Amino acid sequence: MAKEPWVDQDVCISCGLCTDNVPEVFRFADNGKAEAYDPAGASEDEIQRDAIDVCPVSCIHWR
Repeated sequence: MAKEPWVDQDVCISCGLCTDNVPEVFRFADNGKAEAYDPAGASEDEIQRDAIDVCPVSCIHWR
């Protein structure tokens, strides 16, 4: 995977859209905020469409 998703936990509101839509990549960390624990768990297209594009606070980015 050329790009990896990254969650800005300072902005995350723990809505759960990314963890519900792409659980192969995102989960809640111990602090209750989302994190990308397996960036290779889904395609870049799926991550973009089902997590990044639907995040209400735009806290998921590529690095």
